[in-house]
Amino acid sequence: MERRTITPRPDWQRTVEEQGIVYPLTRHPDGSLRPYWDESAHYVFSLPEVEALEETVEELHTMCLAAAGHLVERGRLADLGITDPRVAAAVTESWHRRAELPSVYGRFDLHYDGTGPAKMLEYNADTPTSLVEAASAQWFWMEERFPGADQWNSLHERLVDTWRKQAKLLPPGPLHFAHSSADELGEDLMTVAYLKETAEQAGLDTDWLSMEEIGWDTLSGRFVDNRLKFIRAIFKLYPWEWLTTDEFAGHVLDTLDNGGGTGSTLWIEPAWKMLLSNKALLAILWELYPGHPSLLPAYLDGPRELAATTGYAAKPLLGREGEGVTLHPPGSPAPPAPEETCCYQALAPLPVFDGNHVVLGAWVVGDQAAGLGIRESSGLVTDSYARFLPHVIL
Repeated sequence: MERRTITPRPDWQRTVEEQGIVYPLTRHPDGSLRPYWDESAHYVFSLPEVEALEETVEELHTMCLAAAGHLVERGRLADLGITDPRVAAAVTESWHRRAELPSVYGRFDLHYDGTGPAKMLEYNADTPTSLVEAASAQWFWMEERFPGADQWNSLHERLVDTWRKQAKLLPPGPLHFAHSSADELGEDLMTVAYLKETAEQAGLDTDWLSMEEIGWDTLSGRFVDNRLKFIRAIFKLYPWEWLTTDEFAGHVLDTLDNGGGTGSTLWIEPAWKMLLSNKALLAILWELYPGHPSLLPAYLDGPRELAATTGYAAKPLLGREGEGVTLHPPGSPAPPAPEETCCYQALAPLPVFDGNHVVLGAWVVGDQAAGLGIRESSGLVTDSYARFLPHVIL
């Protein structure tokens, strides 16, 4: 694994905008605009490195599924903060019927510097973003800048194939795709648009609306789209923790199709993905697989020995873009009790390449490792100001 600088392509911003990255620049707190898509450098991997990463990702995914099963079978959903009996019942039924429910993708965030086993930082299996840049834009960049090279990137093909294989699980009628119109940057919009395109390439009939446009028909007791047509299946880039606490949460749970024709609306990703997109999963994994080389020690009841040994990161159970994460070096004073329930994970400072803190985003599609996206940040927490850099295999 190596970081190499390179001259950006002429008119690179227009190029990537045409490829779906309508958010190539990020406005920083000082008011300046800086590249989010950053092709002034790239990362180079060897094929053996990528093959080892693929094996690690698929092993981690298998372990996460086993941990999800453990949580359901042992009745431990409260460890994830799922205390509403109706939500817990929906998650449990969804897990038991998962073979009947479409499930598409997820993204591991990994600590890796090329010298040792990759370590899992977290798993976003409900609403992962940075998909367009990982699947599409960096592939086109490679073809233009490094013709004949390769890339860890079968995302597009696997997404189309996964939709095609899971089409039989969908009810009749169009598969709706939705994102929140509160997304100001356009990242969620373009992620959903890209996923819709892959579904269409798989032969599915699709439709489009925002989450805010979803209506409720009181006469039929069903969700409807902006043309008053029943929504029988919908992909949403909208977290389940919002879906089950918003004003319409009762309707979601009342009409939830968890397989077997038991409800009127099927949501993708399915409700059982709440088991994987919760930081408490990190502690459950360490409990089930203590000492595993691709895991970091993690606990739910406090940092334990980590406070004096490695230090720790306190991570709220829910959240994205590093929001609410605090870092505590070994021996630092005990912080005030957090307002939110946290998972306490051993501190593993991100690898530094040319002064940049690097995290690998490894994608899983249809239960298989499918590709890599790389983000760099100026600080130790990968936040909304991080940059995306392409990679090649040489």
